[in-house]
Amino acid sequence: MMPESKIIEPTRILDMIPHRYPFLLIDRLEDVVAGESAIGIKNVTFNEPFFQGHFPGHPVMPGVLIVEAMAQTAAVVVIDSLGESTEGKLVYFMSIDSARFRKPVLPGDTLRIHVQKERSRGAVWKFRAEARVGDAVVADAVYTAMIKDEE
Repeated sequence: MMPESKIIEPTRILDMIPHRYPFLLIDRLEDVVAGESAIGIKNVTFNEPFFQGHFPGHPVMPGVLIVEAMAQTAAVVVIDSLGESTEGKLVYFMSIDSARFRKPVLPGDTLRIHVQKERSRGAVWKFRAEARVGDAVVADAVYTAMIKDEE
């Protein structure tokens, strides 16, 4: 039996993670399987603030922001699986491994960020992610993150 998947709309993302413009880098999540996986969607527009300086005359989405979009997608998966009591909590990177950037991401592209949980233990979660534009893999990484209780 296949686990049930769902969609998480933009307004719901705002409830779940604390990121805001210009640093909220995902527009919605599709095929969300609680505690396991999701596909984050980022519609890359020419109006993105980073294109002004990266690079003038040849706009390319910075690879580090693609990795951040991967992490935000995974953070929503974590919060969705843990429930409303964790909404708005911070999820911090602990490690980023095997990050590879294969093709540039340009204005007009739609990033589809496939994240899959590899394991979780307590507050620590490990994910594998792959970002695609169409059928092409543009970036991939493995990363570990921790959900942080407020102090």
